Amino acid sequence: MRLLVFSQYFWPENFRINDLVSHLVADGLEVTVLTGKPNYPDGKVFSGYRAWGIRHERHAGAEVIRLPLVPRGSRSGLRLAINYLSFVLAGYLLAPFALRGKPFDAVFVYAPSPLLQALPAILLAWLKRAPLIVWVQDLWPESLSATGHVKNRFLLRMVATVVRYIYRHTDSILIQSEAFRVPVGRLVRDTEKVRFFPNAVETAAPSSAVPSDEIISLSKDIEQGFSVVFAGNLGTAQSVETIVAAAERLRAHADVRFFLVGSGSRVDWLRAEIDRRGLSNVILPGRFPSTAMSGLYAAASALLVTLRDEAIFAYTIPSKLQGYLAAGRPVIAALNGEGARVVTEARAGVSCAAGDADALAAAVLHLRSLSPPERAVLGDNGRRYAAEHYSLERLASELVGHLEGLTAARRENRT
Repeated sequence: MRLLVFSQYFWPENFRINDLVSHLVADGLEVTVLTGKPNYPDGKVFSGYRAWGIRHERHAGAEVIRLPLVPRGSRSGLRLAINYLSFVLAGYLLAPFALRGKPFDAVFVYAPSPLLQALPAILLAWLKRAPLIVWVQDLWPESLSATGHVKNRFLLRMVATVVRYIYRHTDSILIQSEAFRVPVGRLVRDTEKVRFFPNAVETAAPSSAVPSDEIISLSKDIEQGFSVVFAGNLGTAQSVETIVAAAERLRAHADVRFFLVGSGSRVDWLRAEIDRRGLSNVILPGRFPSTAMSGLYAAASALLVTLRDEAIFAYTIPSKLQGYLAAGRPVIAALNGEGARVVTEARAGVSCAAGDADALAAAVLHLRSLSPPERAVLGDNGRRYAAEHYSLERLASELVGHLEGLTAARRENRT
């Protein structure tokens, strides 16, 4: 099977689509990834790349074609909007040229924000006479409003119209959370084409990569005392102010420390607040490659996932949660809705209301009060749950079967 994966984000940016592509190639698919120039999350094009021009390379057995785009920058809603639109425009104007002469059996869109990136994929699927599959990671237009990027009701209605157009021109809509089924169903005519397909995680074996001296040193630091590790984007949606407020409440507990591993639009604010409040219990080590995370997770006393107290985020399962569960460490979920439900169902840790610093501080102290064997049980529960529900090997094979079914149906309709 010849599969076109269309995604604004791809390796060396750290997204779940990277591992999925590797497994699809291992399952025998001929995969081409059409993506942009890497610039997430810091907003600057990665070293070794330039924003303009079409670039061809290979990664994990897949052909990678990179389209030009305007980097997202930092702390600018306008710049972010231009970044989104530049990739859509490049998809319309340059993708047909970049893919000329290449036949495909299916077009697969990995769709975190912005969902609008699926627009040129509709054209490409039509040109290639292939079924279109969209894997929805965020609900639009709700996510735009919840993160504060767009508040204008007219613009939000316009976006909803575009999203409805995308859904109705898609052969299969995959949703990363069962809670997405109702809001997505409101915008589609045929709800039968909506299918649950969660984010997956490698559960077979830990990474064999040799850690750097910096990672070894950081891991040893994390192993001291009761360390709570947050990994990933430090942005508006992650409610980092709740973490800071909880850390301030816990400053009397000298052994409790928060390690916020990552980068994002709120890092400068975090540094300023840590300094202003004199918080020695909040550490910002920076961003590290995904291959380093298993060692950092293993060193942690607990792993933290947070989201803002917005209704839309109650539908979402943060993509880092699957990795946390697979790591076998207790999880603290400062979430509402579906994400908290997963942690509770897995019996993998504790959950508290999103945006509640007092509740987060209490959750940390509760886990700290448990014995090491009791915390180990929570971690083991999470690992088993991840293996049962989020195995990358099983889900990749399931996706291949789904794609084969769609392409067979398309061929039958032609005859």
